[in-house]
Amino acid sequence: MTDTARYNTVAMALHWIMALAIISLIVVGKVMSDLSNSDPLKFELYQMHKSAGLTILALAVFRILWRLLHRPPALPVTMKPWERFAAGFTHLAFYVLMIAIPLTGWAMASTSSSGVPTLWFGLFEVPALPGLSGSEEMHDIHEASEEAHEILANLTILLLLLHVGAALKHHFWNRDDVLKRMLPFVRSGNKAT
Repeated sequence: MTDTARYNTVAMALHWIMALAIISLIVVGKVMSDLSNSDPLKFELYQMHKSAGLTILALAVFRILWRLLHRPPALPVTMKPWERFAAGFTHLAFYVLMIAIPLTGWAMASTSSSGVPTLWFGLFEVPALPGLSGSEEMHDIHEASEEAHEILANLTILLLLLHVGAALKHHFWNRDDVLKRMLPFVRSGNKAT
């Protein structure tokens, strides 16, 4: 008997690594924005935040390509049409946010008046987004990017709560395998003979 209702190992690894990274980045983002500019920890947190954000951008692109090439397991037939729509919309929204949030952060860094370069984990300098460096509208772009970055991060928090709540509902209320098929060390009950 083989397990047919599970995500593959790569999809599971990407899901959990990115989930932990995104949650960490949201927490760090909230903490660092509350620090005073004179606090030396603020600079370190900003550099780490930018490096991790750019890493998430690269992982998101890889994850989208992986998803396009590898069909996910089918949703349970017991799910109502509105639940299927909500699941699809939530996943699509996560993919959009995983691209848009790092891009708005990169735009902020590219248009910052501080002149501080982005050093990817201290290894190399990340160039500014093409077309933004030296732009006459740099201040306006910076302000718009900063506002969008914060709004999108807050939307991610809401989406995460919805996603976790739905997974727990499926596990404890519906008692189906929706959550189990994404857990790396748990087997789902759907088997093929």
